[in-house]
Amino acid sequence: MSTPLERLKAREEAALFHTYGRYPLAVARASGSRLWDQEGGEYIDLLSGLAVTSLGHCHPEVAEAVAEQARTLVHVSNLFYQKEQVDLAERILETCHCGKVFFCNSGAEANEAAVKLARRYNRVVRETDAHQVITLEGSFHGRTLATAAATGQEKIKQGFDPLPEGFLHVPTGDLEAMEQAIGPQTAAVLVEVIQGEGGVNPLDGEYLRSVQELCRENGVLFMVDEIQTGLCRTGSFWAFQEYGLEPDVFTSAKAMANGLPMGACLATDEVARGFEPGSHATTFGGGPLLSRAALTVLDVMRRDRLDKRASDMGYRLKENLRHVSENNPGAIEEVRGRGMMLGIVLAENGQSVWRRLLDEGFVCNLTQDRVLRLLPALTIDPADLDAFAEALDTIL
Repeated sequence: MSTPLERLKAREEAALFHTYGRYPLAVARASGSRLWDQEGGEYIDLLSGLAVTSLGHCHPEVAEAVAEQARTLVHVSNLFYQKEQVDLAERILETCHCGKVFFCNSGAEANEAAVKLARRYNRVVRETDAHQVITLEGSFHGRTLATAAATGQEKIKQGFDPLPEGFLHVPTGDLEAMEQAIGPQTAAVLVEVIQGEGGVNPLDGEYLRSVQELCRENGVLFMVDEIQTGLCRTGSFWAFQEYGLEPDVFTSAKAMANGLPMGACLATDEVARGFEPGSHATTFGGGPLLSRAALTVLDVMRRDRLDKRASDMGYRLKENLRHVSENNPGAIEEVRGRGMMLGIVLAENGQSVWRRLLDEGFVCNLTQDRVLRLLPALTIDPADLDAFAEALDTIL
């Protein structure tokens, strides 16, 4: 007799595109950092929907705000002024140096908006032919055709040729290569402070500051992808702030509305001149319901100082993992990342370790074949992090 998971899997295979390698888990409900499957099995969630539910699942304040807004105004399109959208814009701009924001529905759309803004600013405002965007090898910026072209991983591009032109990848951390790549056709450089899909790979602060300076010297826009790192995850509100950076443009998404689809492209007042009515748009982006949810998320994060909590919890987990590494010589190469964005680099392929963790009730992610990626809710109970370290120690 088949299990509920097997029956659901069969229905899905008959109905959906086969675009995902699913985990052997069908989630029925969730609360905080807990997931329950269809048969009542309980799991500690160390992935939070890929850095999305940073306040934990079904956060009561967000749920109440969404319910109240759903009874008032859900959607009217961006043809109308919307108080909720303006409230959110003012609140998010208080967290950074930028002066304008464009709301959309996802990280890929936010990065697409950044690329379009960089090109149009150069063409229309500066009246130059600069259009090329330089990114780094190992980067990940999305799965639209343009953001796939911007991504510095060949596996993301396979089978989608011809991709849009105008993107150039340089080796990560190689300042000389970046300097040689920047030229008259360069509109912008786009980087991640920590490459998430690239294996939780933090970039060196001196390198990032040098890249920003190169951009300033050459009249090139400096842009930062904060889709995964932003909103308190790495220990500051925005990861670039830890390095003293001030990008001309940066993007956000995942954690903005704690599970509802929300993205943003933020820019300085000067660069925002690249857009004007009719040059860029979205039907759903920044609607009343989503804006209300995101506003609540921002308020909770700032009120509860979740940036500091992420830093403290990250330090605690790293210490636990240091002991795990000492107990199992040669099993862990390194633990890297910041705050609540950590990668445990295993010495060998991590598939069996990842599966054992899942069997023991811990949900995490395996990227680049041997990096256990941890992106727990910023509200997670410290005891859950301790339990994970103990389980990993036993498995190794």
